[in-house]
Amino acid sequence: MASPLLTTPAPPRPLVLGLSGNITAPSKTRALVATALDLISARLDVETDLLDITDFGPALGPARHIADLPAEARAKLDRLLSAEALVLATPIYKASYPGLFKHLIDLLDPDALRGKPVLLAATGGGEKHALVVEHQLRPLLAFFEAQSLATAVHASDKDFTGGALTGAATQERLARAVAQFDAVFPTRLRLPRAAA
Repeated sequence: MASPLLTTPAPPRPLVLGLSGNITAPSKTRALVATALDLISARLDVETDLLDITDFGPALGPARHIADLPAEARAKLDRLLSAEALVLATPIYKASYPGLFKHLIDLLDPDALRGKPVLLAATGGGEKHALVVEHQLRPLLAFFEAQSLATAVHASDKDFTGGALTGAATQERLARAVAQFDAVFPTRLRLPRAAA
């Protein structure tokens, strides 16, 4: 009697996780992250997930250590840290990222993001905030020795219509940034491109 064919389960798909650092919902920051994750899903055979800073709950603000977070928040943070790659986006207020976003980052071990590919993004009221991505976010991730993608994205209010990212130049820049994940993931994970 022939033995049944042995099948090995497919390996889990790599996770690309997006974090929106905005405390309001809905938000342009979340829309930017969601658009990036949609573009990633169209290019690569990966799992994607999106977290808002508020998903970590009210205990995030007073937490002095990761151990101070409740189990549910800790599980979300563990998921973020276990992701193969990240999309980190923050709103810009008064020329900087908000304190709660930075506080979450401050809770991380300095080695937690080492070598992790990260697409950096931000939203702001106008173009005057665009350099915050390069002058604040990129050095912050450099401290953690993360692998920030070469192209970062800033979207201003004029890039959104009805809460959706519609600015053509920003969409094009986001697509260029997302394409840089191709070098990070194995060729086998690249999906066939749709015919133009």
